[in-house]
Amino acid sequence: MTQALPILSLVETRVLGVLAEKQRTVPDSYPLTLNSLVSGCNQKTSRNPVLELGEAQVQAAIDSLKGYSLVAETSGGRAFRYEHNIDRVLRIPSQSVILLTVLMLRGPQTPGELRIACDRMHNFADISSVEGFLDELAERPAGALVVKLARLPGARESRWAHLLSGAPAEEVAGPGAGSAEGAYAPHDASLGEVAALKANVARLEAELVSLKALVGRVCSELGISEAG
Repeated sequence: MTQALPILSLVETRVLGVLAEKQRTVPDSYPLTLNSLVSGCNQKTSRNPVLELGEAQVQAAIDSLKGYSLVAETSGGRAFRYEHNIDRVLRIPSQSVILLTVLMLRGPQTPGELRIACDRMHNFADISSVEGFLDELAERPAGALVVKLARLPGARESRWAHLLSGAPAEEVAGPGAGSAEGAYAPHDASLGEVAALKANVARLEAELVSLKALVGRVCSELGISEAG
């Protein structure tokens, strides 16, 4: 069953990209805990833009992605763990998932840059192989997942960008110009993330009320004031 492709926020694509990356680079730690996922999202290397996300933001993105079936939750040990379902939901081969992963984590890239950046996850035979999978993603019958950007002045190759967050904005500077001013608005939240954040806030407020009541009862039993 093919479902309509949602427009993902930057935080959602970062979460999805980290899950897909770590599945291949640190398989012994996959699926990931929330703490590991937050650390992967906030890495200073191999990320453009560099972000500083909190657990609440990452959890909201997870909850939103679960609604699209792009992320699944598993219980193991003392913490919940999370894994991606990109290949099953989008119905694309693993090589294409890897290309999308790099584009989600590093922003627009040339085929040559993609081949190098993908090396830890998959060894593409040559640049033509990378271009072949990019063309397939761009011509996907269910909807394009990547787009070839206009060549920048003085550049020898055109860069490609993913379309999971919608059409990329026109860029006037090269890749890496500004940590948070890339092809996509860095902190736009999807409707799913907003709903998840509201649910988390409501849950935390309810827990706070319960904790205050518990403190009040304990103080009353001990004959001390809550302020003391």
